Amino acid sequence: MPTPRETILSALHARLSALPATALRGEVLPERVPAAGLLILRDGEPGAPEVTLSPLCYHYQHRAEIEAVVQGADRDAAFDALTASVGAVVSADRTLGGLCDWVEAEAPRPVDLPVEGAASLKAAVIPVVLHYSTSDPLS
Repeated sequence: MPTPRETILSALHARLSALPATALRGEVLPERVPAAGLLILRDGEPGAPEVTLSPLCYHYQHRAEIEAVVQGADRDAAFDALTASVGAVVSADRTLGGLCDWVEAEAPRPVDLPVEGAASLKAAVIPVVLHYSTSDPLS
C-alpha cells in the first residue's frame, strides 16, 4: 500500500498529466522538448514535521518541485501559457481530492538557456508546497 506522501505525489502527477504538455516524474531532461512543453515533477523535500502528541500526528509542509521547460521561437508566450496551466491545475483542487490539507504553487523564476545548434530553452522551477498529516513519518 502506498504511503500518503507517494499517494499525494502520484495524484499531483496525474493532474499534471492531463495538461497538453508532457508530464514526467523524476526523469532527466530529454534531448527534445515536446512542442507543447515539458513538466518534470520532482519529489522534493518533506522537511521537518510539526508533531502533535495526542493523537500522535506528523504535519508536513512538503516542498515538491515542477520543472517547466519550453523551446521554440515563441517560447515566452508558450512558457506563460504552461505556467498558467500549472497554476490552474493546482487552484482547481487545492486538496487533491481530499489527500492534502492544502496545495499551493509559488511563483517561478524563469531563465533562458542557450542550446548549441537549436532554439533556446526557457525553463523554471515551480515550487509546490503540499500540506498533509500522517501518523508515521515513514508511512
